[in-house]
Amino acid sequence: MINRLKKKLNSIKKGVIDRYLKGDLQPNSELFYDIVPKHEKIHRVAKGFRFTEGPVWISDEQGLLFSDIPANTIYKLDQFGEVSVFRKPSGNSNGLALDRQGRLIACEHGTRRVTRTEKDGTVRVLADMFNGRKLNSPNDVVVKSDGSIYFTDPPYGIQPEEQEQPVQAVYRISEDGGKIDIVADDFICPNGLAFSPDESKLYIDDSSPLRRHLRVVDFQKRGSLSPAKLFYDMNSDATGSPDGMKLNIRGDIFCTGPGGVWVFTDEGFHLGTIVTPENPSNCAWGDKDGRTLFITACTSIYKIKLKLPGVSADRLYE
Repeated sequence: MINRLKKKLNSIKKGVIDRYLKGDLQPNSELFYDIVPKHEKIHRVAKGFRFTEGPVWISDEQGLLFSDIPANTIYKLDQFGEVSVFRKPSGNSNGLALDRQGRLIACEHGTRRVTRTEKDGTVRVLADMFNGRKLNSPNDVVVKSDGSIYFTDPPYGIQPEEQEQPVQAVYRISEDGGKIDIVADDFICPNGLAFSPDESKLYIDDSSPLRRHLRVVDFQKRGSLSPAKLFYDMNSDATGSPDGMKLNIRGDIFCTGPGGVWVFTDEGFHLGTIVTPENPSNCAWGDKDGRTLFITACTSIYKIKLKLPGVSADRLYE
């Protein structure tokens, strides 16, 4: 009898593990279901990549652009689920965003630069140096409504002996693209970043194993930033670190991290986690109503339909 009970318990435990490996919802509060439909499932919409990152939705074309960093390629996933090459080589692009004119902004690991693709297809370098030294490896990028661009610059894409910058910083490119400034330099590995819906706050995470946390800074007069404050410590027994993030129109934060996409209120309460079959790296809002969260995760692209629309790259869903 005891052996039979042990076997049953082990099978139950195995079933739970298998279920979570397939993707599931882990609420910490019933309020989680105000955002995530209770019985919603994650769907894999594309697979077979090497390491996916930097998704951004192009509303004019109803498609998703995303990076495959080691494949040196930006792919396009159309509304019918077909995948095509958008750009190769991509400079080993990572984070992608759109500016106010709908032009693609890309952080490129391989070339250690931030670029903009003009309407005629030419690629313009926006930043590749600071104070006469090469950038580390630009990682993620967001564009403010005034046209200024913010990006993170950890050393992930280079060898230690290749680093020329004395810090791993968050940078701002001015509205006219003519000036680059450091806005925060007290990070070990600054990674994902996202604005609050009203752009009064900038969320930045640090993916270093020594930190694994999410911080927030406030915009002050003349666009300066306050010192970064700890928003949430994402240390966990699960593998993975905080990475890319997006917000919905209510200001809830969706941050990829250990085990899945962590969902927080703007007051720093962890509502729950959207567990993903593979460790996620980034996410983006898409589809016509802006309620689909696309998730890049290792070799695949996943999506899940949520209740509230997100703050999209081109602000169409605000």
